[in-house]
Amino acid sequence: MEMNRTGKRKWYDTLIALYVQAIVLLYAGQFAGVFLVRELTDVSSGFGKGFSESDAWLTGRTYLLFIGIWAVLLLRIWAIRRDRSILAVVGPKARGNNGKMLLIGAVIGFGLNALCILMAWLHKDIVLYFDSFQLLPLAALFIAVFIQSSAEELLCRGFMYQKLLKSYNKPAVAIIGNSLFFGLIHLLNDGVTVLSFVNIVVVAIFFSLIVYYTDSLWCAFMAHTVWNYTQNILFGLPNSGLVSPYSVLKLDASTATNSFAYNVGFGIEGTVTADVMLILAVVAAYLWGSRRAKVTEA
Repeated sequence: MEMNRTGKRKWYDTLIALYVQAIVLLYAGQFAGVFLVRELTDVSSGFGKGFSESDAWLTGRTYLLFIGIWAVLLLRIWAIRRDRSILAVVGPKARGNNGKMLLIGAVIGFGLNALCILMAWLHKDIVLYFDSFQLLPLAALFIAVFIQSSAEELLCRGFMYQKLLKSYNKPAVAIIGNSLFFGLIHLLNDGVTVLSFVNIVVVAIFFSLIVYYTDSLWCAFMAHTVWNYTQNILFGLPNSGLVSPYSVLKLDASTATNSFAYNVGFGIEGTVTADVMLILAVVAAYLWGSRRAKVTEA
């Protein structure tokens, strides 16, 4: 933990200062993303007007904007020598960053979503119908969603979590601090409610516990990716208020109803069902992690 001569924490590593830094990095990354995707859009015109105006491309473009956050964050981390250790957390040198944890993350992301969606469907809150299945666009969109989801994880569970952990040397501060920030940056999303804000904060705590107990940012990358991909691209449901133009299944929005399992404006995330399920997931992760830590120490 970096301190000055009086033993106090450096001002730029305090919670509020890190919040400000993260917001600046977020907006700088979004600006960079607009520029980079604009360049990609110009290149895509060579494939024909139909491609550049397709639903798949319009959906992918929204997610690809987050590539700018990746670029800005990696540049920021590399530029400040004292923060370069964060790069090791992102790469394969970290103990938990491996193929097994990527697979576990995918199972977690899909499993939690599937249960929530099944509950809403069984309760007849949503009606879904098949639209199309195109392997190439679906694979490309998975990469695009991975860029978006992992960018948010890099900002919150990578940069902010690691900085808070080093500065305060208290895992609880790092976990709660970055999770509240994750919730705050979603407050401007369409259809946000108290329940959806709680959902976003709790899922952030869950992802943080994954990182804390497994040393795997990759697992959080994949869990977040499959969480978003399942909702938005596979089932055509709102993901944090966003409905994509392209999806395998489509929602009959005219028949959707609000209940404990579904929120018309925000999707399954703004519900009691999702909140309870994620709280249970947090408790399970904590109990598993605590037991695993005791076994390791023994």
